[in-house]
Amino acid sequence: MEATEEKRLQEVDAPTLKGWMERGEVVLIDVREPAEHAAEHIPGARLVPLSTFAPARVTVERGKRLVLHCVMGARSAQAGQKLLAAGFVEVYNLREGIQAWKEAGYAIAHSEQSERAPMSLPRQVQIVAGLLVLIGTILGAAASPWFLLLSGFVGAELLYAGITNTCGMAMLLARLPYKRRA
Repeated sequence: MEATEEKRLQEVDAPTLKGWMERGEVVLIDVREPAEHAAEHIPGARLVPLSTFAPARVTVERGKRLVLHCVMGARSAQAGQKLLAAGFVEVYNLREGIQAWKEAGYAIAHSEQSERAPMSLPRQVQIVAGLLVLIGTILGAAASPWFLLLSGFVGAELLYAGITNTCGMAMLLARLPYKRRA
């Protein structure tokens, strides 16, 4: 009986990735959104946003390792699972994402458009969540206590996002038409 090896996403730390990159052994994919990539990215990273991610858009030259990254590793892990499900055999996720890369003191590139880039997705989530809580609270006090459910719903979503490291509001905001401009 032949044992089947379970495909799973592997992790790589920033120093190991840096060595692979220096030796030309890696294809690095940034799964963050265009505005995040424009603001800062690891030099040589190719942008394939998670909001429009399709395994068919990812190509890896023979003999190179495929490494995915985002801010902290959650979105790139989701993309990695999609690649594994599509038949990719060896997929790496940069442990703690671009944050670990920056903390290690490695170079970060900025797009020529970074000064004009829209604000980051996490800031947009904070603004929308805060606005919804404020509106729910004001309407709950002024019109009907039922509007307090809006504030409660947003609080529950933020709690869920913190526990699972998956933010539904960020995924919705990333799909807005203006976010698709790269």
